[in-house]
Amino acid sequence: MSLNLIKSIVFSQESKLGRDKGSTKIIAVSKLQPNDRVKSVLESGHRIFGENRVQEASEKWPELKKNFNNVELHLLGPLQRNKVRQAVELFDFIHTIDSLKLAQRISLIAKDIGCCPKLFIQVNTGQEPQKAGVKIEDLKELLGICRELSLPVVGLMCIPPVEEDPYIHFNLLKSLREKYDVAELSMGMSGDFEKAILAGASYIRVGSAIFGERP
Repeated sequence: MSLNLIKSIVFSQESKLGRDKGSTKIIAVSKLQPNDRVKSVLESGHRIFGENRVQEASEKWPELKKNFNNVELHLLGPLQRNKVRQAVELFDFIHTIDSLKLAQRISLIAKDIGCCPKLFIQVNTGQEPQKAGVKIEDLKELLGICRELSLPVVGLMCIPPVEEDPYIHFNLLKSLREKYDVAELSMGMSGDFEKAILAGASYIRVGSAIFGERP
């Protein structure tokens, strides 16, 4: 599969659903990908990319951003508290807010440097103890605290359990978006992004389907 093919699938799904073309944005997940592959996608005109680790992104993207304008960079992996300043300075979006302590840390640093990335709260829709994400029953409290801190929470994110139908979890996240009045949904990866679009995804996170298998 290629980026152009993925775009054509996304546009077709949007058309069937009566959504505006381009309303589902494709995050090209470039974690662990060689720079030549990333540059190739940049040269095709794509500008929305995702990374899982702050350290890898900080080594890769400053130089790439010098050579390619208007790059939008998303942090998709867990954010350690000692990496928050680096993440706030580098990323345009952070998708993995899942605790009060992390929200407070971001708030302090954002006030210190005068800017803040847009934020997604990660929800553990499968209630998996080994997985990151706020519990569904704790989402209201965390969202309320983020709003009290004037943090720019724009949406919700989830990673469904591998062994379950992702569509169930995508629809659950959609219902939580409507319940708590947030705008965006970050959900769907290479193997299930079509189901995510059907459930109303605003951002899909696609890696291997664009770049090929990671070395």
